[in-house]
Amino acid sequence: MRILVADDDPQILRALRITLAVQGYDVVTATSGPQAITAAIDHRPDVLMLDLGMPGLDGVDVIHAVRGWSEAPILVVSGRTGAADKVEALDAGADDYVTKPFSIEEVLARIRALTRRATHEDATPVVRFGDVTVDLSARTVLRDGAHVRLTPTEWQVLERLVRNPGRLVTRHTLLTEIWGSQHVTDTGYLRLYVAQLRKKLEPVPAHPRHLLTEAGMGYRFEPDGAVGTAG
Repeated sequence: MRILVADDDPQILRALRITLAVQGYDVVTATSGPQAITAAIDHRPDVLMLDLGMPGLDGVDVIHAVRGWSEAPILVVSGRTGAADKVEALDAGADDYVTKPFSIEEVLARIRALTRRATHEDATPVVRFGDVTVDLSARTVLRDGAHVRLTPTEWQVLERLVRNPGRLVTRHTLLTEIWGSQHVTDTGYLRLYVAQLRKKLEPVPAHPRHLLTEAGMGYRFEPDGAVGTAG
């Protein structure tokens, strides 16, 4: 299991890297907010441990960025002890919060609890909306009981959206994840593939209810349906 530890304190970073490695975890580290996002994209950690007060980008902003495409558990380990800080981090998408100074035994216990919860939640990865059923494990799509053939790229776009119901998935995230960082300005790719997905999965592609456009930002999946435009 891979853990990303992001903290700008070198002593804490070193202690966690050694301790977690001894416990059998594959550890990736970052010392700033931008590094943390890059490491999350490049290494796909199973758990993220984030400090809030990192340089370059605040930890809450990192949580927002990661939650645009990942459901990996996020454990905040921070010196900020105020209730408002905890609420802000949890509302942004963090799963748990530990304050510094901390007990390493407590941190390890919380990691175990988060991974148990994630494993249980992933046990039946089936998403349904309208007359469509998406099986994330089998990588299959059915519409009204009939198999829908998706291209590999269409599947990648759909998977990232349905894994984040109700959340904005930015164009930058989708382009980086699917085509690579060199294509972050090629928004035409996304419009093409989202349009194809709507033709295959939406009742009225010109007026989508599930695969929605957030103008100027990205796309959002609404399993229960909403009023949208085909932008």
